[in-house]
This record gives sequence, structure tokens and C-alpha cells, in this order.
Amino acid sequence: MTLHQNLIAGEWVGSDGVENINPSNTNDVIGVYARAGAEDAKRAIAAAKAAFPAWSRSGILERHAILKKTADEILARKDELGRLLAREEGKTLPEAIGETIRAGQIFDFFAGEALRLAGEVLPSVRPNIGVEITREAVGVVGIITPWNFPIAIPAWKIAPALCYGNTVVFKPAELVPGCAHAIVDILHRAGLPKGVLNLVMGKGSVVGQAMLGSPDLAAITFTGSTGTGKRVAAASIEHNRKFQLEMGGKNPMVVLDDADLTVAVEAAANSGFFSTGQRCTASSRLIVTEGIHDKFVAALTEKLKTLVVDDALKAGTHIGPVVDQSQLSTDTDYIGIGRQEGAKLAFGGETISRDTPGFYLQPTLFTEATNQMRISREEIFGPVAAVIRVKDYDEALSVANDTPFGLSAGIATTSLKHATHFKRNSEAGMVMVNLPTAGVDFHVPFGGRKASSFGSREQGRYAAEFFTVVKTAYTLA
Repeated sequence: MTLHQNLIAGEWVGSDGVENINPSNTNDVIGVYARAGAEDAKRAIAAAKAAFPAWSRSGILERHAILKKTADEILARKDELGRLLAREEGKTLPEAIGETIRAGQIFDFFAGEALRLAGEVLPSVRPNIGVEITREAVGVVGIITPWNFPIAIPAWKIAPALCYGNTVVFKPAELVPGCAHAIVDILHRAGLPKGVLNLVMGKGSVVGQAMLGSPDLAAITFTGSTGTGKRVAAASIEHNRKFQLEMGGKNPMVVLDDADLTVAVEAAANSGFFSTGQRCTASSRLIVTEGIHDKFVAALTEKLKTLVVDDALKAGTHIGPVVDQSQLSTDTDYIGIGRQEGAKLAFGGETISRDTPGFYLQPTLFTEATNQMRISREEIFGPVAAVIRVKDYDEALSVANDTPFGLSAGIATTSLKHATHFKRNSEAGMVMVNLPTAGVDFHVPFGGRKASSFGSREQGRYAAEFFTVVKTAYTLA
């Protein structure tokens, strides 16, 4: 197979690599992708540093043209890239194509933002002095992305970084190098100067650690586990580096007695189980009031029975495989923990076989859970959700907020009073009313609170807060 190489200083480099395996069919090798080492990471950082002065002062039309060309190619190749995404991550083909479209839209948005760079001109409190407030690029930005959104998350970090004049060292998750390589190849061919964007595929313990240890990274944006996020923070503080963290979630979906049952079930099924539950915004805590509890559990169980778990590329598949054996083992371990803790296994919980060897797991629903159980406190990152019975809205809100995380939260209700109160009092960065907790627009801010996030928001115009620094300049008239 052709070796897909790393991109460093505008050149494709790398001599040995690892196979990229399809979790729907472990006999299917998607490709061989180079594995960078610490020295490669250092060379990539040096290349980005050398390229920064020219790129940070490049014309806005040049940046616009490159980002727009990238957006157009991603959208034109959405079926092909979506298929690649589904093969390497296990997301169903419709979901994968949808994610690819979102990546294209993100690049298109920031192509426009490149033409809308603005500042302020203010009068000074002193006579005959003018004040200009502008935004400038931060410098070399390290980007570390997870495996669960292998094209959308890189897009929403790389696009604003380049839009605002930064140079980039990009390390994708080891499990999903294909989408990362494809997006970098598109940007490279769109006309990026050498060294502006560097791709270093490899192990986090090697490549990631080399990035964290470099004093030449001016900023680092990370999406992944809470534990790794803390290490990113500690290393960044040591180097007085700007950092942005998006980490875990244990998101609640509140279902009140007055909810439309069909709406509530659809929102819970989508939130908890689609994308194989491998979304940081997934609802794994279903907090349901007494009056609707039994009807909700019965209806959701019937819904889960209709969901097809199979090869991500097969038509009619609702839930693809878990991403790899390690994640499957984590999921099944937590299912065992839930049983030991005394939760009732209402549906699923078993690994299953299909026509091709893969990491298939039934969607799993626990009932009679409490908010103190580990399955209610810790992020599982699989198609596993627990129903917690509560008395009323007040208890539901209290339980929803009783978590170390605070990314996304949802409520199913027909009460304007409760919906309004929940939006105001939910301790989450994003709140959904009668909608799945997973699924956000590309042009609005994304991020959470507490242990879920640190730093300024991602996406939309709020991305400028991280990828730029503010300069205030005074001029005597």
C-alpha cells in the first residue's frame, strides 16, 4: 500500500508507518500512515515558526482564497471523504457525510471571516491622541484532535488558526489519520506556503509530548480526555503558553411529565446512542420525572429494539461499531460496573457479531440508576445510558447540575416556564430544549463549563478570542 506521509515544511516525509483498520471490518486495511517521532515534531514546529512572520502579514484575500478553495473541494468530495470517515471511525455513512459537509461549511465560514477582520478606533481621554484596537495572530499554534470527529474538529481548529494568520502544527488522533491526511492534502494543494501547516501523525506520548515541551508553541488547542487535558494545561503554564481545552462530558437529558413522549424519546435515542454514543455531547444521564418515567422507559426500549447495529457503510445501519477493541472493553467494563452497582439492565449490554469482524455493541439502557453510581458520574464514551428517576422539576435540575462536567444539557418539556428556567439555571455551556444534546451549528460558539472546558469558546466569531491577541496602539495627532 502507498504510505501516506507527514507534511513538514511543505514536504511529504516519513518512511515507515502503521495500518489504519476499519472498526466495521477488521480485515479491511484503509491505508498505511506514517508515524512521526519527537524529532519530526520539533522540525514541524521550527518550520511553522519560520513561516509565521510572512503568513501573519499575508493579505486577507490570499487567506480567503485558500480557505474558500479548501471548502469547495471538501464539499465537492463529501461522499468520498464521508466514506473514508465511516471506514476509519465507524460512524454511519449518513452521519459521516454530514460531518464532512460541516467541515466544508466551517472552512467556508472562516474564508468569509478572513475578509471581515476588524478592529476599533476610539478617542483617548487625553486631547489630540487616537487609539486603535486591533487583533493579531498568536504565533505557532499546536492542534491536537480526538478520533470521534476526525474531520469536523480539525476543521474548526485549523480554519480559524489560518484565517487569523497563525501557523499550525497538527497532531490528529492515532486511530483516524486518514481524514487528517486528506484535509491537510487539500489545504496544501490549495496554495498554503511551506511551513504554514504541518501534519505530524503519531503517538501522543511521543509527538504530543514533544509539542507540549516546546517553548516555540505560542498556543495549543486540545480536544480529548480530561486527564490529558490537565497535562496540556500544566505544560502550557510552564511555558506561559495560551491554551484551550475541550474535554469530557456527562450530559443530562431531563424529561418532565408534560413532555411530548415522542419528542423526548427521539431526543434521548439520538443523544445517547447515535454515533455509537461516542460524542462528548452525548446524553448518558436520562433524568426522568415520576409521572412519565415508566412510559418513557417502555417507549425508549421499544425504540432501541428498532435500531440496527451493523457495518457503518451498510444502508439502513443506525449505529456503527465502537471505534476499537480498547474502547469496546471500556464500554463492557462499565456495563459490568453498572450491574454491580445495582442498576437494572433494561436493554442491550451484549457484544454482537455481524457479517464482518468488528467492534459491535448493542445500545445499552440502564434503569433504576442513581446519580451517585459510577455509570452516572464517569464518562463512558459508548452507547450506554442510565435512567435516573426523580420526583419533579426541581429535583431534576439539581441532579442535572450535580456533575463535575458541564458541556451540554437538554430538557424535554412543553412548559415555557420550565424551559426558560432550565436554560437560565443549567450549569452547562450549551442547552437544548426538545432537541438532542448532541448536534450544534458551525457558526455559533461551542464549549462547556467546569471540567468539560477551559478557555475561550470554539467556532464562529468567538474563535477569534483564542486565535488572536489584542493590541492597543496610541498615536499623537
